[in-house]
Amino acid sequence: MIRKTEMLAMTILLVAVCCSLALGQAPPPPTILTIDVENVVLYQQDTSDLSKFATDPNLTTAVPPRNFFLRVDIGDIVAVNGQPAKGIFTRNVRFLGLTTAPNPGQAIADTVRNAVNGDTFEIMKSDGTPIGTIVSYGMTGGAPPPGAPLSVTRDNVAITGGTGAFLGARGMWGQSVISVRLASIAEDPANRRRNGGGRLKCVLQVIPLFQPQIVTTAAGPAVTHSSDFSLVTASKPATAGEVLSAFVTGLGATHPGVDPGQPFPASPPAAVNSPVDVTVNGKPAEVLAAVGYPGAVDGYQVNFRMPSDTAKGVATIQVSAAWIAGTPVNIAVQ
Repeated sequence: MIRKTEMLAMTILLVAVCCSLALGQAPPPPTILTIDVENVVLYQQDTSDLSKFATDPNLTTAVPPRNFFLRVDIGDIVAVNGQPAKGIFTRNVRFLGLTTAPNPGQAIADTVRNAVNGDTFEIMKSDGTPIGTIVSYGMTGGAPPPGAPLSVTRDNVAITGGTGAFLGARGMWGQSVISVRLASIAEDPANRRRNGGGRLKCVLQVIPLFQPQIVTTAAGPAVTHSSDFSLVTASKPATAGEVLSAFVTGLGATHPGVDPGQPFPASPPAAVNSPVDVTVNGKPAEVLAAVGYPGAVDGYQVNFRMPSDTAKGVATIQVSAAWIAGTPVNIAVQ
């Protein structure tokens, strides 16, 4: 995949560019992640008898206290931005019943919120490969905060961090579709999928710590012809259907992994954990490989095939990882 004669020069290029990107780089723009969650069950603490927790194999009906009770929510992540995925959504809840006009047992407040909660989205590829986890804390119910995506209809939750592809992420999120099943804390969660549950559509506005960036050289974007690793330029343009290689930063963790700050090995290839996508003029291109470039730190090689219907002229190339899109670049096409 990588010619040894090209390795040293490309590694030097990647290191130089990575160092320049670290100086004064603006924060990446927000990314919208729409996460579909199914088999959602809300286990409400309706008894103080710990010996009854998670013991009933049957469907149950929750009879929670009037206020201040605890709840644990569990659901399966099945898709992100319409792409099949796996993972788990969990929520730890303390019910508050905040309202401006309380009934007995509710809490008077200047806002309307149901509860305060901490959440996790542990996201995987459809084959079970870990991508990363997003962690949040906030309040459920009531109107979304100012600046939320228009599809969000409720909740006020801040993204406080993450792991893997979402390391250091910030942002906020809320829900647009809600259909859940309430259960007693006595119901056995081992039977959650068999017993069934509801569904959530969670819309996350994620500000990532880093994002993919196609390396830029003095001669233009570091997109090369895979046949000889020469740069795609106006004098040597790409062609429709051709396999190209883009040299990119910010694609995140790989498997097998390397310690932070250490270079990628030559063998075995360090495949990128996250789903990597390439678009050409907004159309999906076939991604053939996405690996850490041997000897580089935060430098990757992404091989992709130009769509067969790519028009002649200037084509816009954009790389994304874990649904986080990078800055587009332009290349010449003949």
